[in-house]
Amino acid sequence: MAKLICGIDPGMSGAFALLADGELVEMADMPVIEFNGKRRLNAAAAAEIVIRFNAALTVIEQVSAMPKQGVASTFAFGYGAGVLEGIHAALGRAILMVRPNVWKREAAVPADKSAARMMATRLWPDHSNLFARVKDDGRAEAALLARWGMTK
Repeated sequence: MAKLICGIDPGMSGAFALLADGELVEMADMPVIEFNGKRRLNAAAAAEIVIRFNAALTVIEQVSAMPKQGVASTFAFGYGAGVLEGIHAALGRAILMVRPNVWKREAAVPADKSAARMMATRLWPDHSNLFARVKDDGRAEAALLARWGMTK
């Protein structure tokens, strides 16, 4: 049976990527809803993705406040990551939280988002359309996170 690893870039423009023995088999953009004029993670839709993917391990990028990011967007970012962690805990699913600088250094993934998209395109050329747009960096990083998680 294939080892299923999920990678999650938890930002509002992030994504879920599912690898089976290193092959990209499924991708889902981060489900969001509008709440009081602000975008928030749609927890119910995220839980459905986690259940559907049924990964042996999920690697979630550990988030923190970023320079020049507003208070509201920092809260939304942390809220989304916390909800994702809670979904996995409630379902009894294994997760690994990892800081961006750690997994990117160990996986030789450039910090530059465009370079990450190019790397994902090189690794999964049959799915290059998933990484074609500038805003697809969350997809690329989710897939690369899952790939890094295969070594853990």
